Amino acid sequence: MKSAIKQGFSLLELLIVIAIMGLIVSLVAPEMFSKLDSSKQKTAMAQMKMLQTSIDTYRLDVGDFPASLDELVKSSKKGWDGPYLPKEVPLDPWGNPYVIVKPGENNQPYQLMSYGADGKKGGTDLDADVVAS
Repeated sequence: MKSAIKQGFSLLELLIVIAIMGLIVSLVAPEMFSKLDSSKQKTAMAQMKMLQTSIDTYRLDVGDFPASLDELVKSSKKGWDGPYLPKEVPLDPWGNPYVIVKPGENNQPYQLMSYGADGKKGGTDLDADVVAS
């Protein structure tokens, strides 16, 4: 009987493969993380569109816009026929609450916004406010 000789990869070959994989990851990772940040802004905008629908339905029932987003889930106002959201008011993608301002800018009855990654009004890039129009 002949015995089969088993051969594996040498340490040098493994190190070369690991180095090549590291180079590929270092080229791809920054691009992927930038997409993650922009997707959070798009997610915030999509959630605010859903909240706007709930706010408008609230207004039709109560006759005024809510003072806070919590009124979409629970309120004692006359005409309230909610809850207008299936669960609690969601947080923005950065874990901060959405903000409703009455009246809004440019003669809007209200303005719905997320303060971005830093959770503070104003900012640039990732910290910029996301405002639903």
